[in-house]
Amino acid sequence: MVETRLKSVSEEPANVPLPDGTMYSQSKGICPDGPPFSVSPLEAYLPIVGEKKIERLLSAVQMVKGLKILELNSSPIGGGVAEMLLSCIPFLNQLGLDVEWKVIQGSPSFYEVTKCIHNLLQGRGGCFTSEMERIYFNTLEENGNGHMVDWDADVVLIHDPQPLGLAPSLSERANRRGKWMWRCHIDMDEDTLKANPALEYFMDYWVEPLDGAIFSAAQYIICRWPLPKFIIPPFIDPLSPKNRELSQKEIDDVLDKYEIDPKKPIICQIGRFDPWKGIDSVIEVYHQVKSKMDCQLILAGGLAADDPEGETILASIRQAIGDDPDVHLLCLPANSPLEINALQRASHVMMQLSTKEGFGLTVTEALWKKKAIVASPVGGITQQIRDGEYGFFHNSIADTAENVEYLLTHPRAAELIGRKGHLYIKDHFMMPDRLADYLKSILMVQESKLDPDSIISFHSWHKLDKRK
Repeated sequence: MVETRLKSVSEEPANVPLPDGTMYSQSKGICPDGPPFSVSPLEAYLPIVGEKKIERLLSAVQMVKGLKILELNSSPIGGGVAEMLLSCIPFLNQLGLDVEWKVIQGSPSFYEVTKCIHNLLQGRGGCFTSEMERIYFNTLEENGNGHMVDWDADVVLIHDPQPLGLAPSLSERANRRGKWMWRCHIDMDEDTLKANPALEYFMDYWVEPLDGAIFSAAQYIICRWPLPKFIIPPFIDPLSPKNRELSQKEIDDVLDKYEIDPKKPIICQIGRFDPWKGIDSVIEVYHQVKSKMDCQLILAGGLAADDPEGETILASIRQAIGDDPDVHLLCLPANSPLEINALQRASHVMMQLSTKEGFGLTVTEALWKKKAIVASPVGGITQQIRDGEYGFFHNSIADTAENVEYLLTHPRAAELIGRKGHLYIKDHFMMPDRLADYLKSILMVQESKLDPDSIISFHSWHKLDKRK
């Protein structure tokens, strides 16, 4: 095993977040334009998404112009949510909107509780205790009583369970005038809630004051919640440092940095060191492929501030890998877009064998880079892969090992699969197009004309998760 763990002075943007959690704010003059923020001019997206989608976005921008929008999440960097915000917040401000971004603040015990909530919502066994609720409530109350929330915002959009508890205190604020929406990025369903009454009550209580909710896929919607529900998948920014085209020299430099042999077939999985990522299955697949042909495995990921489980997972990976020199375990700084981009582009086959996945933006990234991929048919991954056409679904270790070996030994077939996947991602999961949906959902909630039982989709996403 070759393990690399690097530190970076640019893991977090200079001088942000501010003490009140501000990451980006026009009104405060906090508008970073360097790494890890990424923004390209609107016209640069025209050749990628086309004129029609750019016009659709600009139309949506005009409809919400003048509204003050606040986005709240739990981490300034690391993970898919922060990554999307690092691109879309400066992009929307560049288009003339007033969109501010803040991160909540909490102790290690708070993030242990929110990680437990995350795991329980995704179906892991366990109990939600009164002590956990106390820690959660007290932390969010501190954030609410401080200067974390701009109570004069027209729309506040909170991401995932961590900041969700800010919503109930709104009813006690006489000056509330804005609408509050929740953006759920995780894999959850009604059966999981029903199986855990304490968790169900907890979620019902915090969701009740909201004015709307956005889900990544139809199967995540909790239909009985009395609020308008939108189906809007996440997106990637095709021009961000993590997804832009790279020169061969840039790719080779990264491979040299981590002592990876470009001449030996590369299998790769990118993602957080997280219990849901199926890393043990990836290692098993690699061992089976390795027994039949020479290859190497890259496991590259990072540790996020709001995820206390990472170090424990890393230790278990080390034990599973042993001393195999062809396995490269890379613990990257949160802000490592160039490295991840290069590793994905250098790989011959990508894998994402998650057992649960809110959406799976690493799959989106790999397909955008025209890479053949084998991934689990879970969560939003089913919206991105057509089995056997844009990639292969993982059903068993033996089948996946066979598919990986096939792709490594049939490069033209792998190239064709990658090309088809690239076109599909280009048509469905680009930032400008999905931001138009997001802005339209804000307008609909702001105008208060929706039935609380309504489910709104701007595309036939409900059909995509049933594809074989």
